[in-house]
Amino acid sequence: MSDQEGDWNFYLRILSNSARDSTDPASDPSILQSVKKLHGFCKLENSDDLVARVYPQINKVFQRSVASLSQSDSGTSKGLLLLAILQFFLDFGDMVLHDADPSLRTFFRSCLSREFSDSAVAEATCEFLIANKSKLLASFPNLLPQFFPLLLKLIAWNWEKLEKSFLKIFPGLISPGSFLPLFPSIVDLPMLVVALEKVERSSGSGSRVGGSIASIQKSAAPEMLLALMDEAYTGSTIGDGGDDSESEDNNTIDVADPLFLELLKDENDGLAERHRASPALNAALQAAASGPRSERMKQTLKIAPRLLDVYFSVTLRDANDSLICALIPLLMTRNSTMFPDKNFSHEIRRRLLEFVLAAFQRSPNFIALLKKPIIDRLGEAYDDVAKRELALQLCWAIGEYGGGGESHKEAARELFESLELLLYENLSSSRLGLRQESGNGSRRTTQSRLLCFVVTAIAKLATYHRELLPRARVALGKVVRSRISDARVWRRAHDYLGLMNEPGICWSVLGPSRVSEKRFPGTINWSEGGQKMVANIPFHILSEQGGPPFHDFAFSDVIPKN
Repeated sequence: MSDQEGDWNFYLRILSNSARDSTDPASDPSILQSVKKLHGFCKLENSDDLVARVYPQINKVFQRSVASLSQSDSGTSKGLLLLAILQFFLDFGDMVLHDADPSLRTFFRSCLSREFSDSAVAEATCEFLIANKSKLLASFPNLLPQFFPLLLKLIAWNWEKLEKSFLKIFPGLISPGSFLPLFPSIVDLPMLVVALEKVERSSGSGSRVGGSIASIQKSAAPEMLLALMDEAYTGSTIGDGGDDSESEDNNTIDVADPLFLELLKDENDGLAERHRASPALNAALQAAASGPRSERMKQTLKIAPRLLDVYFSVTLRDANDSLICALIPLLMTRNSTMFPDKNFSHEIRRRLLEFVLAAFQRSPNFIALLKKPIIDRLGEAYDDVAKRELALQLCWAIGEYGGGGESHKEAARELFESLELLLYENLSSSRLGLRQESGNGSRRTTQSRLLCFVVTAIAKLATYHRELLPRARVALGKVVRSRISDARVWRRAHDYLGLMNEPGICWSVLGPSRVSEKRFPGTINWSEGGQKMVANIPFHILSEQGGPPFHDFAFSDVIPKN
């Protein structure tokens, strides 16, 4: 016991003597060692008296280290020392009545913001967050969500070493306050790397990226405030800087560009999306997409889809309906706005569409609540490939879930009218296209695919809401009579018209896949298909197939002769 007491007295004297020294505590390796040793002794002894003696000295070291962050440009890393002290505060803060929240925020705001590009500090930070994940989420639930932009910078710069560690931390970044702003930040990770590498080239050192960003943010703060005030009072966007916002080579972002600063922020400001209308930013993205890519950029293009998988998984499991309903319009907006890389865009868009459909399946009433943005997206079906694919999936969802369900009659009527308009516009353009562009097979195929989706959605929507049946018959009848339409579209419309003459069968085939109380005479309950035989199926369901049976068995082979 006396030997141990002598040991901790020795380390305590080192901390006490350092308090009289004007040098940076982080520059003396013995300070970090002493903090770790004293922390170990306190855990071993489990003594309130020992913790009470050690705490004042460790707290002084923390305060001196934080003060030296803004006063020193020595380049000495302070992150490892501060993390060791924070671990002491978390473990023994209750004994000495120390609230660790201000200390944690000081570390993120003053230290990690400058040292996230230091691989040793980044790795130690991830280990610290993993080790204390439960305590941080329970006692400081808003800490990680507040600093998620900073942690995304950390992982964008150090992904290769910290992949597994960060995936364990990432769900803790998601909270009601960060839920919406986090999504565009994940999608914009490649844009963040473009900005970080711009700073690296400007500073000439990857290890000093954080310090350079802090200097840029500090010098640009007055201009940023004026730009935000201009946006608020005049309506002009902060990215409308014309040629003044571009750098000399016209292929990189000016460090004074407000959108550049927006990408490099450290804290969550609660804004889900800001208008991105910077010519310099667009030029930089095109240059990054078309030119040679760094290993960091290649890794980032793989990171974002994986983080998005975790984000959507947590969302479907934990988020409430109001948050998901607010997220879907944001997804629709960002579907066509992302880093211009073909594979990256494909992976992100595939996940966006899968999530939107999963959200509609979970809560079909979202379709009625979001009818305005859905109608807007249907009107953009021919703007580009991404918007067309989104419109196709929305058409499917409208039909599959009856425009939000049987109780949403008004919303279903408005959605039906949008589908009608889309159908008639495409029928007219189809006639014109077949006469003038008969050789453009790709355009005709695209248009036919869209028409098939629209025709199906109209038929299914009218099946849910039978007051729409007369209008649906008129719309489908026009497709049938329009012989210059694609044969697949014509046949589909013809089949649906035939089904509508058999309400029970129509409800069975085009009605909801979920169990419903609504039934018509002759309705088939497909869940009972294993126990019951359904006969007298109208031939139009079989696409008017003629000739001999296409099967090689007779009913006598399967029906018992009892």
